[in-house]
Amino acid sequence: MARIVLIRRVSGTLLSAYRANCIMSRGTQSRCYYNTVKRTAAALTGGGAAFLLGLPALSCLVYEAYRKVQSSAVVYALQKEEVLEQADYLYGCAETQKLYQLLLQYKDSDDAEFLWRLARASRDLSLQPTVEAEQKKQLVYEGFTYAKKALERDENNFAAHKWFAVCLSDVGDYEGVKVKIGNSYIIREHLEKAIQLNPKDATSLHILGVWCFAFAELPWYQRKVAAVIFSTPPTSTYQEALEFFLKAEEVDPNFYSTNLLQLGKTYMAMKDNQTAVLWLTKAKEYPAHTLEDKEVHKEAVDLLKKLG
Repeated sequence: MARIVLIRRVSGTLLSAYRANCIMSRGTQSRCYYNTVKRTAAALTGGGAAFLLGLPALSCLVYEAYRKVQSSAVVYALQKEEVLEQADYLYGCAETQKLYQLLLQYKDSDDAEFLWRLARASRDLSLQPTVEAEQKKQLVYEGFTYAKKALERDENNFAAHKWFAVCLSDVGDYEGVKVKIGNSYIIREHLEKAIQLNPKDATSLHILGVWCFAFAELPWYQRKVAAVIFSTPPTSTYQEALEFFLKAEEVDPNFYSTNLLQLGKTYMAMKDNQTAVLWLTKAKEYPAHTLEDKEVHKEAVDLLKKLG
C-alpha cells in the first residue's frame, strides 16, 4: 500500500512538471518529456525507483544532444544543396577550373553526389588544351579514384556508375591495349546499370552509343588482335549504336552537339547519306558554347563537304 502511494505521489509530481513544461515548450520537446514521464512511472512499478527518478534530467540531456545532431544535419543538408547547386551552375557555364577547385574541398567526403561530380570535373580539366601531358595523366587517375569512391559509397547512384565507366575508359589509355579491351566489358556493364537506374539520362545513352560505335568500326586487324587476347572480344554494330543515339535524342532533344555529330557519322557508316546530312547540319548549327562544340562544328562542316 505504501508503495502504491509512493508511485502515485511521484507520478503526480512528474505529471505536474510535465504540465508546467508544456506551458514553456511546445512540440517535440514537450512530447519527449511526456514520454519520459510515462517510462519513469512504469519503471517505478517494477521496483527501479531509486535509479530511474533521475531519468527526466538525463532525458533532457539526451534530447539536447539529439537536437544538436538534428540541427547539424539540417545545416549540412542546406550546405550540401547550396554547394551542389553552385557546382551544377559552374558546370553549365563550362567554368571547369572553378568547378574543380570548389569540389576539391570535398575530396574526402563520403557523399557520392560530391564525389562523382569531382570525378567529372577532374576528367574535364584533363581535357583542357593547356594541360600538360603529366598533369593530364594525374587528373585522369585522380578522376577514376573519385568515381570509384563514389560508387563504393552509393552503388544505386546512376551518375556514379556513368562516370566510373567514363573514367575507367580514360585510364585504359595509359594501361595498354589488353587492359583497355578487358575494361570494355566492365565499362558497358556500368553504363547499362546507369541506364537501368535512370532511363531518362541522355548522356548515359549517348556514351553507350559511343561504345557500340567504337567496336562497330574497329578495323579488321584490331579485331584480330582482340581475338588473340580474348576468345570473345567485345563486339557491336552501327545499328545498335544508332538506337542508343536516337534514344538519347528522344529523352532530351538537342542536349549535346556530339550526339548530333555521332548520329550523322553513324548514318554515314550505314550508307544513308541523306539522313546523315540532316544530323550533320544540326551539329553544324548547334550553338558553340564550349571548345567541344567548336570542334564538333568543324568536323560537321568537313563531313558535309565530303558528302557534297
